[in-house]
Amino acid sequence: MAERIEAATLWELVERRAAATPDAVMLKDDQGRQLTFGQYRDEAERVAAGFAGLGLGEGDSVSWQLPTWNETLVLAVALSRLGVVQNPILPIYREREVGFCVRQTRAKALIVPSDSTNADLASIAKGIAAQQDGLQILHVDRGSIATGDPASLPPATAVPSADRPPVRWRFYTSGTTADPKGAQHTDATVAASAVGMCEAYELGPDDVHALLFPFTHIGGLGLLMAQLMSGMRQIVIESFADPNTIPMMSAEGVSLLGAGTFFHQQYLTAQRRQLDTPLFPKARAFIGGAAPKPPQLHQDIVNEMPGDGNVGICSGYGLTEAPIIFCASVRSPSEKLANTEGQATPGVDCRVVTLDGTMAGPNEEGEIRVKGPMVMAGYVDASLDAAAFDEDGYFRTGDLGYLDEDGFVVICGRLKDVIIRKGENISAKAVEDVLHTSPKVAEAAVIGLADDDTGERACAVVVTAPDAEPLSFDEMIELCSNAGLMKQMYPEQLELADSLPRNPTGKVLKHKMREIYGERPFSRD
Repeated sequence: MAERIEAATLWELVERRAAATPDAVMLKDDQGRQLTFGQYRDEAERVAAGFAGLGLGEGDSVSWQLPTWNETLVLAVALSRLGVVQNPILPIYREREVGFCVRQTRAKALIVPSDSTNADLASIAKGIAAQQDGLQILHVDRGSIATGDPASLPPATAVPSADRPPVRWRFYTSGTTADPKGAQHTDATVAASAVGMCEAYELGPDDVHALLFPFTHIGGLGLLMAQLMSGMRQIVIESFADPNTIPMMSAEGVSLLGAGTFFHQQYLTAQRRQLDTPLFPKARAFIGGAAPKPPQLHQDIVNEMPGDGNVGICSGYGLTEAPIIFCASVRSPSEKLANTEGQATPGVDCRVVTLDGTMAGPNEEGEIRVKGPMVMAGYVDASLDAAAFDEDGYFRTGDLGYLDEDGFVVICGRLKDVIIRKGENISAKAVEDVLHTSPKVAEAAVIGLADDDTGERACAVVVTAPDAEPLSFDEMIELCSNAGLMKQMYPEQLELADSLPRNPTGKVLKHKMREIYGERPFSRD
């Protein structure tokens, strides 16, 4: 692994990488536009000067909602150069959520495209500004961004004290809960997640990674920092739905393929259409997270997608509040890659607490709680902090899981994703993993629905695999029986769907599914 560059701030990291490898290509977008590390630094300084001329500076709160473009990655470090407190907003957010974020962060400016093919973000921003005095609406477009003379810039913000680094980022939760919560981060907390990725994936200047999910997600900034630390190249993709995306990734020799289960399934489907030719011959790992990983998918990736030492799926586990707290390594045994989310990243202290409040032992399920350098500095709404941390200062993830005897973490689901049927706890993920072993199943999710007789019943929602017959109810029960699941875990309801509702990072939105399927008639007769 190449020597990793370290720095106290994002801007310092940009400067050090540009000094080390100024002529190496850093970014190439889906229109073929490239930036070297040196060009990236220089363009960011010009953009910083442009936005300073528009009145933005140290300590100002700025929200922005932009597609994944080269310009967006430039803007993030340009505002960092000015010492702005940034609130990147997920692209799925609309009037209610964007307005909430802007008001809660007391944003001085909201930056959006002047035109968008996906939604009229400019119109939404205008409506929000009409209700919030003093809010500036500024525009960034592909090929169009404010610039100025770098000579006019004030000196870069001094390196902060390690004891009290300033909050520089406010990321809101990705929409699997009803109300967004703003997690406050410093450059150092996000950089800690990047260090975890660099070490687990052994990132280096020969690596090529495609940035497929929204850069406004905290994982986007983490990957940018990991890129600056390692010197790897990134392909910047605005929309994975573009039919040219996978061919472009193949042509660019991508070696690390993200960004989670949904994307990995699409690669596998594409590879099966051209069995005689490796789609990604330089692939060495399929990285990601954000959604449960069926163990069968890892085996299929290893067996069917030949690459340059492809080890299969190396997923990480984290949250907006604490990104990349566990991460699978390219050197982990295949069995661990298939069935776990890796080991704790540097500096993480993890405890597992059972539902009755006792400390769990190895392989004993409970709530994952953590301390570590990537844990947020608290919520924007400080009243939420007390419930988020336990009495010893560990962040309560709300995720159920366990640590095995080797310290690898297995995530079993959310606390509220436990289906309680007649007092018995049913793990949705355990049932989902069984369903994914069927060749008839492309995707599956198991949800709990309110039931007058049992309290909750398990409902399996299944997307049929291409060219396959739909899974029948009896076949589903046979799968569960053959897998040795106890009968109380068998789903009582099967629903066939064209797709599962997801957010842009690929996470299944189970609360949406409960709304859809909870209204449907059901009878045990």
